[in-house]
Amino acid sequence: MQILYVTPTCKGGSFCMSPKKANVKEREPVAQTQQQQVKFLKGLVLPPLLTALVALSPLSTPPELILHLNVWYDLDAMLMPGVPHMFSHGAVSLGGTIDAQKGNTLFGRACIGCHVGGGNIIQPGATLFLKDLQRNGVETEEEIYRITYYGKGRMPGFGEKCTPRGQCTFGARLQEDEIKLLAEFVKSQAHQGWPDSENSEE
Repeated sequence: MQILYVTPTCKGGSFCMSPKKANVKEREPVAQTQQQQVKFLKGLVLPPLLTALVALSPLSTPPELILHLNVWYDLDAMLMPGVPHMFSHGAVSLGGTIDAQKGNTLFGRACIGCHVGGGNIIQPGATLFLKDLQRNGVETEEEIYRITYYGKGRMPGFGEKCTPRGQCTFGARLQEDEIKLLAEFVKSQAHQGWPDSENSEE
């Protein structure tokens, strides 16, 4: 890159611009310093920024993006061994985040009609809050799974093989893995006091 400077030695007494070559040796330390700063910022800023992006992403995060982020972190770990990485040490569980998002989506699709915000509009004493679940003898994910699959009382079953038919939903049935995700989501929300109840109503 050439540096331009102004000199009054042109014809007619006007100012002219002519190139002046900068000293190459003066630029080398600056270039090395800039490269070091870029490496430092990449290592310091980029991983937390991507972590925040994943953590704050909406429920409709496409799986392709998640796959690309996983590949990026794997590649990053190979290229910079010894540098701590957020996902490799379990600080944030990407799989757990995805399961929670899927559970929330399933809850919004299948359960929210009766259980808005963890409540129960049909039978007020049978909410999904921890105290009601414990009082009704539903304390484990397996028990939540069983009730969701086969139904109980006024709640219809959503399982593919739910019987008797009168106890099962007339709507779309859920697969076993979907009911497992729902049970995990409900148990997790119950332990947290249903903090995402505002998001579930949308």
